Amino acid sequence: MREFARLVEIVATLRSPDGCPWDREQTIDSLKPYVLEETYEVVEAIDRGDHAALREELGDFVFEAVFLAQLESEAGHFTIADALTAIADKLVRRHPHVFARQDGEARLSSAGEVVTKWEQIKAQERSGTTKPKTLLGTVPAALPALLRAYQIGLRAKSVGFDWLRPVDVVEKIQEEVDEVRAAVASGAAASRTEVEEEMGDLLFTIANLSRQLGVEPETALRKANDKFTRRFEAMEGAIEQTGRAMRDLDLDELERYWQQAKSGATS
Repeated sequence: MREFARLVEIVATLRSPDGCPWDREQTIDSLKPYVLEETYEVVEAIDRGDHAALREELGDFVFEAVFLAQLESEAGHFTIADALTAIADKLVRRHPHVFARQDGEARLSSAGEVVTKWEQIKAQERSGTTKPKTLLGTVPAALPALLRAYQIGLRAKSVGFDWLRPVDVVEKIQEEVDEVRAAVASGAAASRTEVEEEMGDLLFTIANLSRQLGVEPETALRKANDKFTRRFEAMEGAIEQTGRAMRDLDLDELERYWQQAKSGATS
């Protein structure tokens, strides 16, 4: 594609001896914050349903990929073409039900079957490497913790290690809540480490319930954060209109304004 080739050429020029001093100073490590920033900006544009912003953020995202590949090319490791070839080959290899289906072979009829087949193929690929990874070792440790818990659950499910029904996970959540309650009730007798461990178990189980229900928990929590923020700011604005400060209100008064914010009222 002409536009992609132009971007690759621009990045190479920026990195050239006569290019941009800032771009020439960058390393693959220094680019990590920008890669993360662009990733979240893409997600934010998707959440807003803002197609114009998504177009721009995808361009920024691709730029970071091309920039990283340029640095790796200069170091003699690989080129952007190598990266594109690798992903194209992987997609074909991991979709035999599309690209290499034999006559008479049954089609995969659901997304769940596709995920299971995908993990089986990945396991076969790992077994053929000189440095095999464990099943869960393929989940990036740098993922946000909630998303990582979700992905860990997906990997475990691919080999049949999973709750049978969502209601079973709900029961497990209740068990974890009871353990948190017990830790809280013990007061000072409960160590910070103990409480932290119980909260971690609860959050991990909640992430797996999300997976069972077909809900990506990172997205669900981000939307819940946004909803709480909108309502809190509406409550804050309504209180400011009365000439009072939030800190001067008791909990019952704050709750009344909160319920007004939830219902869309401002008075």
